[in-house]
Amino acid sequence: MSHRLRSKTAWVFDLDGTLTNPVHDFAQMRSSLGMAENADILQTIAETEGEQRLILTQQLDKLEAHYAARASAATGVENLIAQLAEKNCQLGIFTRNTKEMALLSLQAIGVAQYFDSDFIIGRDQAPHKPNPVGLTQLLEQWQVKVSDAVMVGDFRFDLEAGRAAGTATVHITQDKQRWPELTDYFYKSLTALSADLDG
Repeated sequence: MSHRLRSKTAWVFDLDGTLTNPVHDFAQMRSSLGMAENADILQTIAETEGEQRLILTQQLDKLEAHYAARASAATGVENLIAQLAEKNCQLGIFTRNTKEMALLSLQAIGVAQYFDSDFIIGRDQAPHKPNPVGLTQLLEQWQVKVSDAVMVGDFRFDLEAGRAAGTATVHITQDKQRWPELTDYFYKSLTALSADLDG
């Protein structure tokens, strides 16, 4: 099946846990924000009204800045991104972070030069994943067909967004949690994906 991936010309990546090593302590973040143990942080903020929503948003921004500054590159990230850039693929980011935090993380992991800032979609540019609007926006900007595009991520929201937009989906994780019904291609690492694309 990897030969089908090799023909894809538009690659959209999740950021945290996909291009970076997981560093976010979501349990601690929820606790700091006064949220329930399994709450979806962004959804909870979206459902909060008035001044409290602004306060939570500012608190979340501070927490994310803390983690963005400490981002470390997932193994094989630069090789994969350089490999795709060499093939003249379109490269984008679709993240539940803000665009500003995404740019900080990309700089921290040494691949910011491969991504045009216009092609970094955060929650301040589009509804957060699993809503696919941000992904669809990128494909429209690039004027590419969904059949030529891939959404790459480590979590269900990434895969759901790809499914809803109609792109191929790639799940990257070493965890045991899987979503086979949402996953077209599965790899344990970016290095494994890169090797498959080299084929």
